[in-house]
Amino acid sequence: MATAGRQPCVTRRALLSAAGLATAALAMPMPVRAVDPELALVEQLFGSTPVPSERLRLEMPPLFPNGYTVPLALEVDSPMTAVDHVRSVHVVAPHNPLIRVASFHFTPASGRARVSTRIRLAKPQNVIAVAEMSDGSLLMAKTWVVVEIDGCG
Repeated sequence: MATAGRQPCVTRRALLSAAGLATAALAMPMPVRAVDPELALVEQLFGSTPVPSERLRLEMPPLFPNGYTVPLALEVDSPMTAVDHVRSVHVVAPHNPLIRVASFHFTPASGRARVSTRIRLAKPQNVIAVAEMSDGSLLMAKTWVVVEIDGCG
C-alpha cells in the first residue's frame, strides 16, 4: 500500500505473476490471415478484390490428355442492359508462362455474355475467370484442371 511520501512497492509475487502473463501472451499463436495466392494474384492484376460468384460459370474438363487444346466455356448471368452488363471476362492461368490466357469484351448489344473456346495449359492448375461488370465489381470463378501433356512447352 502506498502512503503519502512513499513509493509503491512491487512485490516479488506481483513481478513473477506479470512475467508469467507476458510469457503466456508471447507463447500464444498470433492470428494469421490465410492468404490465397491465386486471390492475391487476381487482386494484383485487376487492382480490386473479386467476389466468388455463381453468376459466373467456368466449365472445363477436370482431366484432359493434351494441354495444347483444353476446352473452355464460360457464361455470366446478366441482363446485359445499358446499366447492368458484363464489360469483359478475363481468363488467367497462374502456372502458364503467360498468365493472362484470354480476354473477351462485351457490350449490351452482345445479348449474352457467353464464350466457348480452347486454351493452352502448361500443367495442372486452377484456371481462373474474372468478369468485370458495368458497375466496376469483379466476379470470379475457378476450376482445377489436370493436363497430362504440357501445352506451353
